[in-house]
Amino acid sequence: MQIPLTPPKLDDLLAKAVRANSFARLVGGEPTHKGVYLHWDELRHRTPPGGLTPEQWWAATKLARQGLLKALPLSDRDGRPIRFAMPDPVLRALHNIDRQAAGAIAMADPAVSGDDRDRYLVSSLIEEAITSSQLEGAATTREEAKKMLRSGRSPRDRSERMILNNYQVMEQIRELKQEPFTPERVLELHRAVTDGTLDDGDAAGRFRRPSERISVMDATHTTVLHQPPPAEGLPERLERLCAFANQALGEQPFVHPVIRAVLIHFMLGYDHPFVDGNGRTARALFYWSMARSGYWLMEYLSISRLIKQAPARYARAYLHTETDDNDATYFILHQLAVIEQAIAALHQYLARKIAEQRSAEHLLRRAPRLAEGLNHRQIALLSHALRHPGHAYTVMSHQRSHQIVTQTARTDLLKLVELGLLEQRRRGRAFAFIAPPDIGERIEAQAARGR
Repeated sequence: MQIPLTPPKLDDLLAKAVRANSFARLVGGEPTHKGVYLHWDELRHRTPPGGLTPEQWWAATKLARQGLLKALPLSDRDGRPIRFAMPDPVLRALHNIDRQAAGAIAMADPAVSGDDRDRYLVSSLIEEAITSSQLEGAATTREEAKKMLRSGRSPRDRSERMILNNYQVMEQIRELKQEPFTPERVLELHRAVTDGTLDDGDAAGRFRRPSERISVMDATHTTVLHQPPPAEGLPERLERLCAFANQALGEQPFVHPVIRAVLIHFMLGYDHPFVDGNGRTARALFYWSMARSGYWLMEYLSISRLIKQAPARYARAYLHTETDDNDATYFILHQLAVIEQAIAALHQYLARKIAEQRSAEHLLRRAPRLAEGLNHRQIALLSHALRHPGHAYTVMSHQRSHQIVTQTARTDLLKLVELGLLEQRRRGRAFAFIAPPDIGERIEAQAARGR
């Protein structure tokens, strides 16, 4: 990946404009261009407005941004403050997220409510656990990872251990959402994320040491993208980050809760305080911060899946910030776009699940006496089985999918066996419940008998 070109210094551009008696041309610029917060590396390739040179346009843009930028109690490796702005694209994205992630989902069907809610949550936790681990090198298929998490079997290798750790940490965050951030808690989360996955097991849950020199490299491992702060200052930097995370809304400067969560993600990634597992820990802290602020819908979203689809954009958002006077607005805009995409993906997922559920319910309505004896969990399982004949379910997988106790899961499955809709087979010490290839025909047959 190519490192973005460092912008020309504003002071140098202003001094040049004063010498040329052209300073007045730089006043009245806009912080964005057609709604986009451009970095110099992008702006210099566009056609400047009003006959300006690219350098003059950049100076006018930077002048317009100066009044919007706020300094944070967070700094780069040289002690210079991290800053951010709230231009229109940020305000627009925050409005959408506030409307959708902290309130009810506006859909014709109350899809995420009552009994369905836990099932969607489990699916989301699994998706985030898998993709967050894959971002950092876990090499296993989504299907195998899902089988492991739903069945409860032990991980077979380091990749599966990474995914299981992530899943357990995401579950833990649901319990932590009312707790304040502390360095000790962050270290505990890192230990949980990396348990059994590091070459040096002693590195789990502790800061990297001065002897452990870390550089963030590109995908080819040929270019250094970022040099994190020295290890000696990491404890104090994490203290400051936790203080920032715990700031009350009334404190100055005001930082919107979503922006705060994004900046926590940014700073943990920037500081890179651990030998490994920094990205997974940063994303876990983002979810924790969002949950503390009441954004309940975030529990159902996977941001890692979208970051994984375009990792270069994620890295570039960091680089744009670092090369342009620590202006974290670039990273904020990237992450807000990811959150909005994740919300849209959730709506698509819910619409698909509702359609699948309706299809199964339509088929079962033709066997009304059968349908009347089934609960929502059994109907959801049959909906899946109709699309995946031959799939094996277990008491553990059914239990985890619906967040129910073991006996309830066993009763659900045995009832479907009794009705002839699943086949029970022994696998080792436990039983598997198999969706027969002709499950649709079996339901149809029951419907015919009921007429």
